[in-house]
Amino acid sequence: MSRVLIAGESWITQSTHIKGVDHFTASSYVVGVGPLRTALESRGHEVVHLPAHLVPAEFPDDPSGYDVVVLSDIGANSIQLSPQVFEQARPGADRLGALRSWVEGGGGLLMVGGYLSFTGFEGKAAFRNTALHEALAVELLPEDDRVELPAGGTAAVTGASHPALGGVSGEWPALLGYNRTRPRPGTEVLATLNGDPLVAVAEYGRGRSAVFTSDCSPHWAPTAFCEDWDGYAKVFGGLVEWLAG
Repeated sequence: MSRVLIAGESWITQSTHIKGVDHFTASSYVVGVGPLRTALESRGHEVVHLPAHLVPAEFPDDPSGYDVVVLSDIGANSIQLSPQVFEQARPGADRLGALRSWVEGGGGLLMVGGYLSFTGFEGKAAFRNTALHEALAVELLPEDDRVELPAGGTAAVTGASHPALGGVSGEWPALLGYNRTRPRPGTEVLATLNGDPLVAVAEYGRGRSAVFTSDCSPHWAPTAFCEDWDGYAKVFGGLVEWLAG
């Protein structure tokens, strides 16, 4: 059993309702970590979820209490800019630098795709210019890296025998988009989508790093992928177990 920290995978939506000359706003809070958390817990892992709005204040300065850290749809700014730094203008911890050093020393890092992963929507995820970039299994693009596949795209598995895929077999359900990246030298690309890396793994120092460049929940991962498919738990379970060594 591994202890896994998942940071991100939640969001707050605010909408404006206009009715004639009157209008009002409404807000909702959504947690998207459910499929991933259920899949990992079903394989015996202990999962700690840190929702996106708590990441700036509570992301650990030292992740050594975990075997695997998963970053999913949470941008670099949310990790780096603690309230101490952003609101009080006082020096704080370089948490992405600490995370890179932790991976180099033997930790396991997984980045999952989304609008605020990798480079992200309008470049706002912004991991390319951080210390963590060199620990990722892929090279990030300098521009908005999203590829939308509204008609759906099916993964091509290139490394079916690798333990990080958890023994999954057969055709994968369609995905609706991903973050485009480039493999680094030494990276093993285990599955592609539209010819680009979907699942890739690499060693980094004494640790391990992996990416899943599409979503682990809607909208890029439809229900058929993240809830109905028995391969979902195999893929993400395999990734976490490989990362944990």
